[in-house]
Amino acid sequence: MSSSTVSRARTDSRAPDVPRGRRVRRQLPLSPWLFAAPGLAVIGVFILYPFVSTLVNAFTDRRTLIPGEFVGLANFRELMHDDMFWIGLRNSTLYVLGVVPALVILPLLLALLVQKNIPGITFFRSAFYTPVVASIVVVGLIWVWLLDERGLINSLLEAVGVGRVGFLSDQWLLLLSAMAVTVWKGLGYYMIIYLAALANVPRELHEAAAVDGAGAVRRFVTVTVPAVRSTMALVGALSSVAAFKVFSEVYLMAGPSGGPAGEDTTLVMLVQRTGTGLTGRVGYASAISVVVFVVTVALMLLVLRADRRGET
Repeated sequence: MSSSTVSRARTDSRAPDVPRGRRVRRQLPLSPWLFAAPGLAVIGVFILYPFVSTLVNAFTDRRTLIPGEFVGLANFRELMHDDMFWIGLRNSTLYVLGVVPALVILPLLLALLVQKNIPGITFFRSAFYTPVVASIVVVGLIWVWLLDERGLINSLLEAVGVGRVGFLSDQWLLLLSAMAVTVWKGLGYYMIIYLAALANVPRELHEAAAVDGAGAVRRFVTVTVPAVRSTMALVGALSSVAAFKVFSEVYLMAGPSGGPAGEDTTLVMLVQRTGTGLTGRVGYASAISVVVFVVTVALMLLVLRADRRGET
């Protein structure tokens, strides 16, 4: 058989594959969506649908067992005259002001400490991270037992002659105690974020600053802080949102009533109290949820904008 005949035979054998290749190309655009479908389904069911449902319910008078009707901005107008809403907004704002600065600075100092390769440092890294993996319910109950009127801390204070302190009965001390629990539990989480950022800081910068006579504090201010500025902004944004939406710590320490006369109620606690139960006002609770969403988005934008201004 001649070479021309062989080449024609090979060409003929490839001819049937052309339509098959075209069919494959027509099917390829659908393949990514098939892989993404499970994740998109989860997002749609557990994120998008609840978000849209809450947004719609905020403009209705829906209750737990009653569908409700459209009432426009009536729920938001009622919020302006609701004393408990303003108490919740005050406490959530104070929570952000008290928790965020601590969770931005203290984990960075902790990361600088555990970054050093000294004997036994692995144990301390694990110990600092342990509160992060512990259940918030367990952590909250432990701190309630510690701060109770007959708890360990009050017993020690009474033993040294200071007297018992109403950590869980005083309005402001209870809020400060909940803040301390939030900071204690979040230190290890943000420490890990800072450790990842510090690993990317060139050692030559510290060595050059040391040669110029800069001490540890000056190197921290002039080298470390500028190098991790974007990470500090990230930690500030994450901790701001988490602090404004705080629920578990205050709920466990103050109880469902929100402390003495409900003075320690936060906005998320108010949502839970208003929108649950057989007579829950779902529409009104949804309106509060919309306010929480708007404020948290505004907090994130403010932190990110401040970070951009710092870089310019």
